[in-house]
Amino acid sequence: MAAPKETNLSVVVHKAGDLRLENRPIPEPGANEVLLKMHSVGICGSDVHYWQHGRIGDFVVKNPMVLGHEASGTVIKVGSSVTNLKKGDRVAIEPGVPREIDEFCKNGRYNLSPTIFFCATPPDDGNLCRYYKHDASFCYKLPDNVTFEEGALIEPLSVGIHACRRAGVTLGSKVFICGAGPIGLVTLLIAKVMGAAQVVISDLSALRLEKAKEIGADFTLQVKSESPEEVGRAVKDLLGCMPNITIECTGAQPCIQAGIYATRSGGTLVLVGLGPEMVTIPIVNAAVREVDIRGIFRYCNTWPMAIAMLASKKVNVQPLVTHRFPLEKATEAFEATRQGVGIKIMLKCDPTDPNP
Repeated sequence: MAAPKETNLSVVVHKAGDLRLENRPIPEPGANEVLLKMHSVGICGSDVHYWQHGRIGDFVVKNPMVLGHEASGTVIKVGSSVTNLKKGDRVAIEPGVPREIDEFCKNGRYNLSPTIFFCATPPDDGNLCRYYKHDASFCYKLPDNVTFEEGALIEPLSVGIHACRRAGVTLGSKVFICGAGPIGLVTLLIAKVMGAAQVVISDLSALRLEKAKEIGADFTLQVKSESPEEVGRAVKDLLGCMPNITIECTGAQPCIQAGIYATRSGGTLVLVGLGPEMVTIPIVNAAVREVDIRGIFRYCNTWPMAIAMLASKKVNVQPLVTHRFPLEKATEAFEATRQGVGIKIMLKCDPTDPNP
């Protein structure tokens, strides 16, 4: 157990625009939980959104909430019933833990359970803190050759895995990805390792497209003032054919429209990005061409695959981490993320461990 004099520095949002660093009690793990000394936590767009707006859709910050859900750390105490982990184990944390064995858990889609616990989704606290307790079944031991930062990046990587699974990416797929932010980039990595023959990725930012090219995009498309139909035609020109899979990672209405226009008849469009509740789309165009439109909600059953990919070096996520801040400078890190600095900003929670 951590020494009593130690404090649990935590990043807490109180309401829209009100982000604070606070010392909270060090939690005691329950029978099926482990206490973790946190190491690396990535800042997600949703964390920034809760800070800026105090809500995402129906999830509203009503009480102070610890942020953070892209995380890894070291086990320092195990609950009485835990057998899969021991003190000293380095782990990656899956932030979504079912509270009950309902129909969604029974058919393997526990991410859809309406009562699921999820880090940093009101009212559930996240793990952007020094010490955090979590269900041991949703903490995954990291191999020695996988770093803490790679472990933290399994969370966004899982979004890409789930999206590519839902899209049916396989050997020879031609894929169009809208958006080269962190989620678009991890989706690119996963699409390539799952067998996509060619991937084209679009964005407004030339810098983000440069990063996409660096990590394996076959083609990049910088969108300026083109109409959605024009974007669709540009994708076809780059690939030499229409892609059979489009993965939309922005949530922006014009991008969803472009995704429909770009996708080959009989193909699949997966919506990953979350934008406004209501959008106008050319639904008849999709319907008469039998373009399947699918959504995703977070992920399920992805951590083992992600860990295997990282351990075998099939996937390299390290270029995505562009900035690092100590936990004490979390407010600066959040401001940098809000301003669009870099790709992925990582907060380092353990001042005694300089390793990535």
